[in-house]
Amino acid sequence: QVQLQESGPGLVKPSQTLSLTCTVSGGSITTNYYYWSWIRQPPGKGLEWMGVRAYSGGSTYYSPSLKSRTSISRDTSKNQFTLQLRSVTPEDTAVYYCARSVPGSSWHYDYWGQGTQVTVSS
Repeated sequence: QVQLQESGPGLVKPSQTLSLTCTVSGGSITTNYYYWSWIRQPPGKGLEWMGVRAYSGGSTYYSPSLKSRTSISRDTSKNQFTLQLRSVTPEDTAVYYCARSVPGSSWHYDYWGQGTQVTVSS
């Protein structure tokens, strides 16, 4: 059973960089052919896909609306992948999720973390 757990600060000040880590257990982030995603849900809104990194580590894709502020990195020795979101504003307040993505014609997510609340406020 694959499990994902998000961790990071619950409160970030405007203009700072938000950094969240997803720790994966029960499976390796380098296993063919899964992709590893970050998704968020602002209060009262739907899910917003932020970006994804491939099992190979060589391919990373970002939402066009967030691309200039977002980075996804990974630490294979710890089986973790990390989201960095720069220059945050209160509009970045959301529950942030990491998830395992199954690519293909019916791209979908088969495992999710429980989510972590991040509030951007001074």
